[in-house]
Amino acid sequence: MTVREALTESAGTLKKVGIETSSLDASLLLAQVLGTNRTALASCGADQLSQEILAAFQSLIDRRKNGECTAYILGKKEFRGLEFFVNPSVLVPRPDTETLVEAAIERIRSGERGVGGEPIRVLDLCTGSGAIAVALKHEMPALEVWATDISAEALETAKANAARLLGDNSINFYLGDLFEPFSATSHSPLPAHCSLFTAHCSLLTADRFSLIVCNPPYIPSDDIKTLSVEVQKEPRLALDGGKSGLETIKQVINGAPDYLSQGGMLLMEADPRQMKDIAVLLEKRGFSCLQLYKDMSDFERVIGGVYE
Repeated sequence: MTVREALTESAGTLKKVGIETSSLDASLLLAQVLGTNRTALASCGADQLSQEILAAFQSLIDRRKNGECTAYILGKKEFRGLEFFVNPSVLVPRPDTETLVEAAIERIRSGERGVGGEPIRVLDLCTGSGAIAVALKHEMPALEVWATDISAEALETAKANAARLLGDNSINFYLGDLFEPFSATSHSPLPAHCSLFTAHCSLLTADRFSLIVCNPPYIPSDDIKTLSVEVQKEPRLALDGGKSGLETIKQVINGAPDYLSQGGMLLMEADPRQMKDIAVLLEKRGFSCLQLYKDMSDFERVIGGVYE
């Protein structure tokens, strides 16, 4: 069987089970097996594939057919021009989330400066793979970036991404949830830092942040079962926003002012349908100058407010 025939057959198989990106996924998976890229693959359509290669390719197609996303199968995903390690402990970075990075950069470039001329400090909550934190540091190296997550496995992935793409110790990682202190196990290579918004966390209270960014879990619990099979295989911890979808968002909004410098901004990704409710929550907590940012599909994807 040739490369072209294998791609046509496998894309048809994936399409039959409702995978909209069937041709793209098939080409990415075959490129992985061949140790090449999609561009090079296009030029060798008439090449014959060995039985060993075909068997390996079929194994990956079967995984995709059974609902495992291509990014997890490949173990990587592109975001803001960078290639991130991904695995089932983290959400797969999505193009919509680039809107949050762009909003943060716009905010920083608009003239915001650290207090007293100090470096600009950014805190990324619920960092997952570290895509947002790493992208910001990569594009604006002068930033001081902190990143936190409740999942030790997710933080290991984020730390590996930061080390590979930026170098060791480029980002300050913290293990913990939004309020309750989380003690890392003794064998963890990550330091045992406290939760995000507790006053006794000396490394976080030393300096307030000019900007807090967050892509929180915001899907209502009852809606999780309506998601595609591949999305349901992503970590529920990073998807489930509680009954209303706003539970974690409320906690972030309530806690953020204690760690924002005067005039600092909170930026969050959320469902476009939640923006009006989030705006009310922000205003009640004392945030002003609310701003909305649209994604590539022209949906309101990111909301932000300033805390004076």
